[in-house]
Amino acid sequence: MIIKDKRVVVTGAASGIGKALAVAFKEAEAQSVVAVDINLEGAEETAKDINGISIKANVGQESDILNVIEKANELSGGIDIFCSNAGIGGVHGFFDAKNEDWQNIWEVNVMSHIYAARNVLPQMLERGEGYLMSTASAAGLLTQIGSAGYSVTKAAAVSFAEWIKITYGKKGIGVSCLCPQAVRTAMTAGGPGVAGIDGMIEPEEAAADVLDAIEKDRFLVTPHAEVLEYIKRKGTDRDRWISGMQRLQERFEEMIP
Repeated sequence: MIIKDKRVVVTGAASGIGKALAVAFKEAEAQSVVAVDINLEGAEETAKDINGISIKANVGQESDILNVIEKANELSGGIDIFCSNAGIGGVHGFFDAKNEDWQNIWEVNVMSHIYAARNVLPQMLERGEGYLMSTASAAGLLTQIGSAGYSVTKAAAVSFAEWIKITYGKKGIGVSCLCPQAVRTAMTAGGPGVAGIDGMIEPEEAAADVLDAIEKDRFLVTPHAEVLEYIKRKGTDRDRWISGMQRLQERFEEMIP
């Protein structure tokens, strides 16, 4: 999809990858960019930088997603590209995560993508054109050492994006799924941990890769090239892959005081 003159919505736009995406879309001459975040002040700052509008939303609540779509439609008469980017790290580990922690990370990291697709796809299908971009993680393709909730929800996010692509890709709907390793954002402010094994990239690098994927209708967006090789190894010999990850787990445990 050509980005120029398109109407765009970006969630999680107050900082990090979301803000970088909003700026990149503006620089690519999108017609309009709506900056969405639960942090309204941050979303307003992003909107000011790109001459767009800001909307406060908890993406884990469908009513908030409906409000975003309604306001974006009022602004530009429709939505061409919806970037479901917002996500959280959640509670690390396994035994420390309570039921409400699992519910919270599930709503933000998985249901937000479902709510967005459910409510924005009808107008795109009616026009015969539209694009959905979701931010998952390399953890969704591989796993996340030390965090069960993050691993499970990001895997589900990748799976849902793939299902949408399979189901609606031949009906004019483009789908891309962003799966980076460590990115320099608020989530990695305390250090990248094991996710930084192949280095940390800037949000602008991830955003540039996303825009390239949208232009080329490329599903998997992996700013860290190593991820593609890891996927091949995992698919070729799952047991060997798990053994390697178990060794990495042991290294991770040694890093914890």
